[in-house]
Amino acid sequence: TLFRLRRLIRVLDPDVVHTHHIGPMLYGGLAARLAGVRRVIHTEHDAWHLRRAPDRQRQSLIIALVRPTLVADARVVAQELKAIYPGRRFQVIANGIDTERFTPGDKSAARRCLGLPEGVPLIGCAARLEEVKGHDVLLTALNLMPADVHVALAGSGSLEDSLRSRACKLGIASRVHFLGNVEDMPAFYRAIDVFCLPSNREGMPLSPLEAQACGTPCVVTDVGGSREALCPATGTFVPPREPGLMAASLERHLESAPPVSPREFVLARGDVRRMARAYRELAAA
Repeated sequence: TLFRLRRLIRVLDPDVVHTHHIGPMLYGGLAARLAGVRRVIHTEHDAWHLRRAPDRQRQSLIIALVRPTLVADARVVAQELKAIYPGRRFQVIANGIDTERFTPGDKSAARRCLGLPEGVPLIGCAARLEEVKGHDVLLTALNLMPADVHVALAGSGSLEDSLRSRACKLGIASRVHFLGNVEDMPAFYRAIDVFCLPSNREGMPLSPLEAQACGTPCVVTDVGGSREALCPATGTFVPPREPGLMAASLERHLESAPPVSPREFVLARGDVRRMARAYRELAAA
């Protein structure tokens, strides 16, 4: 892989090679240096994968070999990385989403498009169906809420069967809608009343930014860089693995409209064009 990448990079002759996560930095970063690329940028999206000493040592060695310009996608990620690598400098460039694609729209039309029930309070979650995303907590929270509240899950993963079984055991299967991979994600965010991200771990999540750009308020777990992705005027944080607090927060959002649109927060802080300008300036420096 390393030498195939080196050959490809020599053909492409890029000014910059930009890697994400440790594996791509190992192969892409080393291949870029072997191909004579003068500028390598590496972005870290979280730091929880560096809790083990062998992983920290491995990544430290790769950084020393590749010598990339280091970027963190959230302030909290940069703080964690600086504690692990005190001699390294990490620049923060926050993730962004396309606010021209993710826009408010007609809720009823969006529900019809996705086959979701109309006339019911609807909570949405968009995430891989894996343990780290905490869907089991969201289902437990739903079981604590009024019987007319429904949940729509966008995404696929290895836990789909177990989550379906859990919904059946809780007696809420008719209120949980497994949509699989959704192509029209703006329609998904427009269809729901509240977005919930119940993750156990996160870096800088994009789904709350997408939901808020569509005008949908969010309830997210207070992990990783989630605080940097949430509009403080309209969003709510809950601790991870606390279904009771999650249920109470979601009910409050379903009962009252947000005082302002969370879209304004995303336009000011989380637009992809802002992110692109920052990377362009870094690459040219």
